[in-house]
Amino acid sequence: MATCGEVLVKLLEGYGVEQVFGIPGVHTVELYRGLARSSIRHVTPRHEQGAGFMADGYARVSGKPGVCFIITGPGMTNITTAMGQAYADSIPMLVISSVQSRSQLGGGRGKLHELPNQSALVSGVAAFSHTLMSAAELPGVLARAFALFQAGRPRPVHIEIPLDVLVEDADALLATRPVNISRAGAAPSAVAQMSAMLAKAQRPLILAGGGAIDAARELTELAECLGAPVALTINAKGLLPSRHPLLIGSTQSLVATRALVAEADVVLAIGTELAETDYDITFAGGFEIPGALLRIDIDPDQTVRNYPPHLALVADARSASQALLDGLKQQSLTQRNSDWGQVRAARLRADLDRDWDVATRAQTLFIDTVLQALPDAVFVGDSTQPVYTGNLTFNPEHPRRWFNASTGYGTLGYALPAAIGALLGGIDSGKGRPPVVCLIGDGGLQFTLPELASAVEAGVPVIVLLWNNQGYEEIKKYMVNRAIEPVGVDIYTPDFIGVAKALGCFAQAVDGVAPLRAALLEAHDRQGPTLIEIDQARWMLGVAQ
Repeated sequence: MATCGEVLVKLLEGYGVEQVFGIPGVHTVELYRGLARSSIRHVTPRHEQGAGFMADGYARVSGKPGVCFIITGPGMTNITTAMGQAYADSIPMLVISSVQSRSQLGGGRGKLHELPNQSALVSGVAAFSHTLMSAAELPGVLARAFALFQAGRPRPVHIEIPLDVLVEDADALLATRPVNISRAGAAPSAVAQMSAMLAKAQRPLILAGGGAIDAARELTELAECLGAPVALTINAKGLLPSRHPLLIGSTQSLVATRALVAEADVVLAIGTELAETDYDITFAGGFEIPGALLRIDIDPDQTVRNYPPHLALVADARSASQALLDGLKQQSLTQRNSDWGQVRAARLRADLDRDWDVATRAQTLFIDTVLQALPDAVFVGDSTQPVYTGNLTFNPEHPRRWFNASTGYGTLGYALPAAIGALLGGIDSGKGRPPVVCLIGDGGLQFTLPELASAVEAGVPVIVLLWNNQGYEEIKKYMVNRAIEPVGVDIYTPDFIGVAKALGCFAQAVDGVAPLRAALLEAHDRQGPTLIEIDQARWMLGVAQ
């Protein structure tokens, strides 16, 4: 007899799942019954939050949903922060948990790991949460989850399986086949209207977000056809390569870039929420779109949030971009102002480069040093100063090479477990997977420091770059600027080198560009994780000299 838990593993294999993150417990052992015989690899984090962050990083690099097996009760409360980050950034994540037996649901009898309503608790950070009331429901709810991942706005999905359902006879489901869904194409009438408006525009501009991450070629061609400057959100970095003459980066929160956006007579926003954390990071407002706004998004609800559009199109970013390109071929493009496009984009980039302060330049040098040593690196960031700087100044050559938790939900401790997941999700080019660099501060690392042991156990050669400023320096500055006496920000800083070595990692501290480059090259050749500590004050002093 094949149990529901065994059939679940078989069905996940059918949907192409190659990796599961989870911590086995007495309520989830039935999920593991068929795992050892499957092709799916299992990685054990040191905390369920780490499992969720690993799944998030895996999904961002691979484009596939990250999958977690999570215990009832505390396991689910632990993973909700990670689900919140994935929900905010539209990352596909499948969280499968156990729950009390059907007759015990909501009973309040003091059962192990019992919650009054586990599904209700997590529904706020999930696209949907479903309680499986019989094994026969399993294929249908999995099809629903993967339909969302494949064709909708991808966000976490939670499926909880009662303990008695997990052991049900599910032999009849073994022949079930996966259901694959194609994304919605672009409506011809809306494409025609948008194409006509873009063709007539004197000063077109494109704002692209993470929802367009798989449309790099089409979006680049569309920008070139229009001569439109392109601004990218943090999650969209790499859609245009760093030296593309139309790229204006991810600087929408800066005055100079806002001025350029305000000059545009038609703005095409594609796959972006137009939300605070990408456009109003000063938290004081001020980002405006006076021109005609055209919005393209896979989520109908999102097309009218934050900034109401002149015209909206619900479609996949790639098919919509290609449809607009085809539509523009049928139009006569208006003669563009020679001071727009590449000229205006170049002027903006020059203005920004001239105005970066000393700290920004020093942290940009730090990131550039990493890139010189590891040109194919994937950067996974936390909320820390070099990440804030990189969000403004760094432009990778390809998508899915720069993402972090400093925007959107904004959790701390994300980068280390997410980097582990990202390395596992990397595509092997024949020369191995691309190196993954975790950019994290001393405060953030203390949230998930034990996950270094997970990386050692999994043999994951992630490179952890620890930017140490001995506390929560950005929050301290914020308090001082608001005339609040700093409290709770000058935290104890442990011996990270000693801790990392105790957990099985290679670890060292470096000062300066040359030692950092050498340490990175050595780390790249190791089989396991490396922690490299950079003292902020010493780095800044070295750069100043």
